[in-house]
Amino acid sequence: MEQKDGAAHGSAALEGERKCPLGDRHIHRDDVRQVWKECQNESFWYRALPLSVGSMAVTWGLIYNGIWKASKRFGPFPKMAVAGILGYAVGKASYVRTCQSKFQALGLGFGPGFGPGPRRFGPVHSNGSGHRFCPHVCDECKKEDQTAPAEKVQN
Repeated sequence: MEQKDGAAHGSAALEGERKCPLGDRHIHRDDVRQVWKECQNESFWYRALPLSVGSMAVTWGLIYNGIWKASKRFGPFPKMAVAGILGYAVGKASYVRTCQSKFQALGLGFGPGFGPGPRRFGPVHSNGSGHRFCPHVCDECKKEDQTAPAEKVQN
């Protein structure tokens, strides 16, 4: 008997919650993984590696021609390593927009709260359970909120 009451209570709670219409899109995880791998692969081969090698070559050329001085203890290697790391980072960062467009073509939207960004501690946009929910409210729900504000307060 308790299970039936609990099940009825759980289904009533689910009926009372609103579901975000933007979250109803069905996107396969395999498609997301494939786009992610594609982005990682292309950003490495087409941007990060060429910029890293190019910046190391320019640095070596500057040291070889005497414009920059090599370290007395380690030689040209520290400056070339820093140039390579910076080239790699700039190459990866320069591919972000291209990756975003690939994910948008897949159907994933980019808005506030998507991807890395400033993090706040605690549940942000939460219903108290610690899980995030969609802050989007459809036009039908807005009309419903305007027409029956007293019913919402009683429930």
